[in-house]
Amino acid sequence: MTAPDAHLLIVDDDERIRDLLKRFLMRAGFLVTAARDAAHARRVLSGLDFDLIVLDVMMPGEDGLSLTASLREKMSTPILLLTARGETEDRIKGLEAGADDYLPKPFEPKELLLRINAILRRMPEAKTEEVTPKFLQLGAIRYDIERGEMWQGEELIRLTSTESQLMKIFSARPGEAVSRTKLVEDLGRDRGQAQERAVDVQITRLRRKIEPNPKQPQYLQTVRGAGYMLAPD
Repeated sequence: MTAPDAHLLIVDDDERIRDLLKRFLMRAGFLVTAARDAAHARRVLSGLDFDLIVLDVMMPGEDGLSLTASLREKMSTPILLLTARGETEDRIKGLEAGADDYLPKPFEPKELLLRINAILRRMPEAKTEEVTPKFLQLGAIRYDIERGEMWQGEELIRLTSTESQLMKIFSARPGEAVSRTKLVEDLGRDRGQAQERAVDVQITRLRRKIEPNPKQPQYLQTVRGAGYMLAPD
């Protein structure tokens, strides 16, 4: 996905920052809608679809973490959190709530643009041609490799952009361990222990969607000293 195709929602209670971001991202070629708080964002989201949400964490009323967790229950739209908190634990909380990435304030607008484009590049491309689908079976879960879709019976399981990218990585090498360092690299993240911990959080979230018992994973396994491995039926 490229900028001219993407519609972004900016949610920030600071009118000055909200307007600056809107103008900057529109100059970069995006279609941009802005909301002043969580309640306003919910009203906008009830009538429009977006390709990505840029969401401030510290807002009066419902904060960004709470809104992220709530949105994750019903949609897989990528979410990029803006936070004044730069500590690792606060970033982990954002990822646990369902965010795809985070950017501590203050930040350079160009870095925000790079993060947004990186997330959009990870989104599965819509298929223009009908192809014979190939599947991986994970117990009651069926993963369509060609479409990047996960199903349980007739129900589509919503995946975040990061979860979709992880499934794409693992399904390309079923039965093969992938290191945390390699996952960080393939996800387009900066290297470091904090990012490896962030991958662990994303793996935990993905397991909740595919494992009968996430605490005893049988399909997305931990391989001691080697990383993680997808073990389909």
